[in-house]
Amino acid sequence: MKKRFYALLLGVIALFLFVACGEKSGTADTKKERDTIVVAQGADAKSLDPHGTNDQPSSRISAQIYDRLVEQDNDMKIVPGLAESWEQVDPKTVIFHLRKGVKFHNGETLTAKDVKFSLDRMKDSPKVSYIIGAIDQIDVIDDNTVKITTKEPFGPLLNHLAHNAASILNEKAVKEAGDSYGQHPVGTGPYKFVSWQSGDRVVMEANPDYFLGETPIKNLVFRAITEDSNRTIALETGEIDIAYDIQGLDKDRLKASEAIKFIEEPSLGIGYLGFNIRKKPFDDPKVRQAIAYAINADDIIDAAYKGSATKANSLIGPKVFGYSDKPAFHEYNIEKAKELLKEAGYPDGFKTKIWINDNPVRRDIAVILQDQLKQVGIDASVETLEWGAYLEGTARGDHDMFILGWVTVTGDADYGLYPLLHPSSFGGAGNRAFYENPKVTELLEKARTSVNQDERKDLYEKIQIIAQEDLPYYVLCFQSQNAAMQKDIENFNLRPAGHHKLYGVKFQENK
Repeated sequence: MKKRFYALLLGVIALFLFVACGEKSGTADTKKERDTIVVAQGADAKSLDPHGTNDQPSSRISAQIYDRLVEQDNDMKIVPGLAESWEQVDPKTVIFHLRKGVKFHNGETLTAKDVKFSLDRMKDSPKVSYIIGAIDQIDVIDDNTVKITTKEPFGPLLNHLAHNAASILNEKAVKEAGDSYGQHPVGTGPYKFVSWQSGDRVVMEANPDYFLGETPIKNLVFRAITEDSNRTIALETGEIDIAYDIQGLDKDRLKASEAIKFIEEPSLGIGYLGFNIRKKPFDDPKVRQAIAYAINADDIIDAAYKGSATKANSLIGPKVFGYSDKPAFHEYNIEKAKELLKEAGYPDGFKTKIWINDNPVRRDIAVILQDQLKQVGIDASVETLEWGAYLEGTARGDHDMFILGWVTVTGDADYGLYPLLHPSSFGGAGNRAFYENPKVTELLEKARTSVNQDERKDLYEKIQIIAQEDLPYYVLCFQSQNAAMQKDIENFNLRPAGHHKLYGVKFQENK
């Protein structure tokens, strides 16, 4: 009965938004050209400086502009990038040999000095330094050779160097642009930055000197279209060619369309409800556990995700190295929730806020959570913030509860657990719950310095079990990902980490 109620409620909300927004979408001014591919996602970039932010909308765009020393293919295997080869000379040292003659978009030639500059700059960034925090030193051997030394042996080094934040920048371009570099990016990638109309679109053009060969489509445009219904209409009218993250009723509609190609696969991402442990009453584990027992995740997966997710027991999913099935699932139990609230000193519940950004799925989740928490006396209002303000506010700790996601981009448990649970990552680096447990900190540090993969698995299993008991985050689900596109799009693949590459994507030739 409850599931039908939520589906009906969210359907009414979606219908209202579809009617309210439909006319606006139809008047958009983007005209599709055969030399232009238009991609739409649900939020604008925050910055195109890979060291200035780590959010997915930004990374999806910057992934087209930059390259990294090593890359991950569609199966998450490490393959050569700007480094054509490398060798591990001892447990703490790797030497990388760069491709020769690679050009940045400003005409500068890539050298080992650019690699050192980029990784040193990344280490100095509070937003992304934790990703390569294990690196102790970057040394230039010659123009085409660079040596990376870690403080301790670091098992997932190559996976971390494949992260979008480890993109290689041109030192000259960064220094010339100064504080505005995030609006004027320069990389070596298949597409060159052209312009950015904030809140609307980022325009790029093909790099004719790309070292793997010029991509077939001359122009690439990323559109920021917040509402699912608007992305759906834009796709159906031919205004856009590819739409990311289709949800709810729009997903069912596009899956059924003979004119649209729809693909969906498991991702490396989770959706979660986070608690600000620095604020009462969320500093009490019993309150967090009570909320977990009050949530029926199945209803959220069915009504908000439309089944495009599975129930979760951990901050990392089954596709991530180090995942364990040992942590317990939190079962729905209203009486247990009330009992824990009473033990914590809140027999009548309390008032609080749930923060969300302008994301329709998170809006739907918040609506369901409001109703479920009300059953145990918790009065939760929902506050919607613009994406940039949302990230900044949760990084400062202004929130009570918040709904967000995390993608274990590297495919290794270190990236999924260290940023969310280690105290060095408080705020914008990932730990927006401000969680700290000395035992977990010790295990995280031990796991990342081990090169014994079986030992790492055991350590990560212990971490997941503790985190599921401490509950700084209630993991709503393991997410799937999708994209819908015109029938004539070829060579597009979903990347498990969500940073889909547009290199090689083209329109089907007329027969």
